[in-house]
Amino acid sequence: MTQSTPQAARKTALVIGITGSFGGHTAQALLKRGWHIRALARNPEAAAQKAGPRTPMEWIKGDAMNPADVMAAAEGASVIVHGANPPGYRNWRGLAIPMLRSTIAAAEHNGARIVFPGNVYNFAPDSGAHIAVDAPQAPITRKGKIRVEMETMLRIASVEGAKVLIVRAGDYFGPAAPNSVLGWQTTRGRGRIRSVYATGPGDVGHAFAYLPDVGETTARLLDREADLADFDIFHVGGHWLDRADELAASIRRVTATPKLPIRPFPYAMVYALAPFVETFRELIEMRYLHEKPIGLDNTKLVAFLGSEPHTALDAGIRATLSDMGCLPEPMETHSMIGARA
Repeated sequence: MTQSTPQAARKTALVIGITGSFGGHTAQALLKRGWHIRALARNPEAAAQKAGPRTPMEWIKGDAMNPADVMAAAEGASVIVHGANPPGYRNWRGLAIPMLRSTIAAAEHNGARIVFPGNVYNFAPDSGAHIAVDAPQAPITRKGKIRVEMETMLRIASVEGAKVLIVRAGDYFGPAAPNSVLGWQTTRGRGRIRSVYATGPGDVGHAFAYLPDVGETTARLLDREADLADFDIFHVGGHWLDRADELAASIRRVTATPKLPIRPFPYAMVYALAPFVETFRELIEMRYLHEKPIGLDNTKLVAFLGSEPHTALDAGIRATLSDMGCLPEPMETHSMIGARA
């Protein structure tokens, strides 16, 4: 007779930012492996409703800005998934740095491993399409400099009692993704995609990452905890699209609308409204990411895991659009995971 694993014997992960993109999908991948998940939220009832009934976990009321709340929630956890992100790109320094300090203090106290989602903001515009994990970090934007500062904080923490795993990926898309790239690169109406924005020159490639694959990758890395360094970084190759119109081509195929309009992104409007809308100011600062080919080299990841979890582009786009309510017959959103070398 098979018995359930006692909670005390299960591995426990505290997830900060459970209703966000990275935190939620990493939690799902860990749940499938039998982890006990704790979720810190200012309003646990609202967060639980947003996460959905398919996400069984222990909800803890608290604020990531409060070190004491995070310390209490992290008691006994071997992993802290730090998926917290300032909403709408607003007040990064005022929010992102203090929240990370809270996580670091708890991890140092417990000897836990911090899992942190990295991105490409850390690198210069000419870094190229195959950025290695040890590539120089030379950001040109304010937000990029903050990201480098955060990773420096994590590196210091790794010699002061904590351990760190950074999983770096490109632009996120996927189901249950509040900040999915498809949310701002498409126009929608009456349950349909109306058009797709071209955000940069047609011949410039771009890196995208399907969130269920990123979550699965993170969980597989944590399966190998004994082989990880105290401070370790892995790059997810994800979907490298050589041309800007490849994303639109996939959306056309999935929606069966071969003449779906591709329109220039309305940068003129964004610039005009930027003095009044902080999110637009941040969007302008990061515009270079769509004007230069910036992608990630997953050589280290593949060597470590043997392959990278990889869902076919159209399957990932279909799951994403279905979750957004933009397909005629919504399908069950799940990851069709294969492998990518």
